[in-house]
Amino acid sequence: MGQIYLVRHGQASFGAANYDQLSPLGFEQARLLGQWFANSRQTFQRVVCGGMVRHRQTADSCLSELPKALLADTEWLTDPGFAEFDHVEVLVKHCPEFASPDDFKAYAARQPDPKRAFENIFVAAMLRWMGGEKDADYTETWQQFQARCVGALERLATQSAASESTVVFTSGGTISAICQHLLALPDHKALEMNWNIANCSITKLQHRPGKISLNYLNNFAHLEWLGEANSVTYR
Repeated sequence: MGQIYLVRHGQASFGAANYDQLSPLGFEQARLLGQWFANSRQTFQRVVCGGMVRHRQTADSCLSELPKALLADTEWLTDPGFAEFDHVEVLVKHCPEFASPDDFKAYAARQPDPKRAFENIFVAAMLRWMGGEKDADYTETWQQFQARCVGALERLATQSAASESTVVFTSGGTISAICQHLLALPDHKALEMNWNIANCSITKLQHRPGKISLNYLNNFAHLEWLGEANSVTYR
């Protein structure tokens, strides 16, 4: 069977004006994943990035740890089908007062538990987006996002030979939407899954003609084994 490894990007610049950049820890997480792949002599016939800067930064930092001989014949592709949804739009459509990151940071600073305050607001924003009643407000609806992610996966599986291994550098929402489809889960379970997918975790899929299945989900043992105490993050 063919293998597809879905890698969530390393920690991005949460709270910064430009989220789409890895933090210093995000680069380190990517290197630790690369060391894990190198230690296991993992080879990839294809590398796919979802089109965002943080995806490519994670791919470059990760795969730079592998011996060049293991990647000599590897094909690199970009497929925006594996891009993340617009989390800023989702948040701002629910809370227009947070159109500026500075406004949200000021709000969070006034809360006794800023992380919990963000979680509560973002979950409510996601439920508004996923509910479907306000679809006209969004550039991409939840259903369109789901279809885009699943379509990208099916397209990749069709293009990949049964013996090939492919690694896809993508985002947590994309991975959640794909696993929701494979496991036939309701929307609220996809939201729970998205919230718990670790940065630079691996989700492994197996495929053969007409069939894609989940092998394991959200594996970050490499960060626990090789990294420091703070190496596992979710935001």
